[in-house]
Amino acid sequence: MGTVLKRWRRWAVEALIVVAIVAAIQLWQARGLPEGPAPALAGSLLDGRPASLADTLATAGGKPVLVAFWATWCPICKAEAGTLDDIAGDTPFLGVAMQSGAAPEVSRYLHERGHRFATLDDADGRLAATWRVIGVPTHFIVDGHGNIRFRVVGYASAWGLRARLWWAAKFPQ
Repeated sequence: MGTVLKRWRRWAVEALIVVAIVAAIQLWQARGLPEGPAPALAGSLLDGRPASLADTLATAGGKPVLVAFWATWCPICKAEAGTLDDIAGDTPFLGVAMQSGAAPEVSRYLHERGHRFATLDDADGRLAATWRVIGVPTHFIVDGHGNIRFRVVGYASAWGLRARLWWAAKFPQ
């Protein structure tokens, strides 16, 4: 019995070390990204309609908004696009296609893959520069008051994003 307990204890310690390493990497990757009040984010959706974070927050009824910077050329973005589709189906969402070409190209890309999430065209990278995004995918959870609560760089799981959205909704600042 003592051997089993030692094995479980060792497994728990190793799991905690892995979690600590992953958390440290996430913090390091998010350095330099904006905190506090979200910068302005406005532009044209792929269909030409104007859209902004301020409008999305206004129609969200106090719910947090997921802002996701992604690119058509990014393999990690391709892997998580289904997750963004699922979340955008029931959560206020605003995507930003960073340096992915003109709106018709990005629109065709999304249509061919069956994705329907609202996306601003950032062909020249100006929106990304305003948000200090240097790599994709990069995700921000913006609470109902317009404050950035979470920043995630790299692949983000559905449960991880949903947990952060839940936290931002339940514990407003």
